[in-house]
Amino acid sequence: MGFENVYGAPPVELASINVGARQFSPLSPGAERLSAAAPGSLSGIAMLAPPGAVERRRALALAMRALAPDARLVAMAPKDKGGSRLAGDLGFLGARFEETSRRHHRICEARGPGDAGAIEAAIAAGEPRLVADMGLWSQPGVFSWDRLDPGSALLRAHLPALSGAGADLGCGNGALSMAALASAKISRLTLIDIDRRAIDMAKRNIDDPRAAFHWADARAFAAPAGLEFIVMNPPFHDGGVENHALGQAFIQKAAAMLRKGGALWMTANRHLPYEAVLRKSFHSVETVAQADGFKIFRAMT
Repeated sequence: MGFENVYGAPPVELASINVGARQFSPLSPGAERLSAAAPGSLSGIAMLAPPGAVERRRALALAMRALAPDARLVAMAPKDKGGSRLAGDLGFLGARFEETSRRHHRICEARGPGDAGAIEAAIAAGEPRLVADMGLWSQPGVFSWDRLDPGSALLRAHLPALSGAGADLGCGNGALSMAALASAKISRLTLIDIDRRAIDMAKRNIDDPRAAFHWADARAFAAPAGLEFIVMNPPFHDGGVENHALGQAFIQKAAAMLRKGGALWMTANRHLPYEAVLRKSFHSVETVAQADGFKIFRAMT
């Protein structure tokens, strides 16, 4: 029998997941919150553990708290993306577990109940918090959760006073959106992110009736067309692996959302090859600034 509950996307050759299994990953739009699962309510769960240390330990702790007595947690991760630390995490949580290795993944099969104090401490360590250096609410696991990343900072420094209706694709905790909304001429701003935690944090950071928040994959989102502007710092990693197609898809989506004469303001790492897709998708493309390994584009439809 396969698992009825799953967190993330464990490789199918390493875990049997039933069709219709309940998904709990914050990176799967529409998924349930593992933090809301009643203690002792889950019959078992398979997890592709997150790579970030605090985020991973919190996810494991939430899963252990939610498991019924003697139910299984099968957690796995690539060895170089947190897998080598799974055993240590579960040991800290007081779980009984066995560890194996297969297909470049470390796999731990664990059972509770674990150390209740350690479980609650790990959950608390990964909770949302106000990050003083940014003056923003954030949470471990959100992109650049504890600092304003240099690319976004550079774009904020060069962003003009925007007007009309626009969008922030991959909004994160809302840092770019807040800069955009400083203009009184903006009528509406649509914020989209695939990470539920990012949307939760953006809602905490932005109290503005012009802002609308959507937990969704920006590439597939049925977004409004005819926008005046888009701001974005598109992702370029997928599961920890650099993937240029992600940013390219964001660029194509932005072009489809903008009206004729609309503007895309975008930041990107200097080494990423986005110029060709920008020129193919937009009428004109200008490099506005380059600094600290990043570049700022303004592209007009």
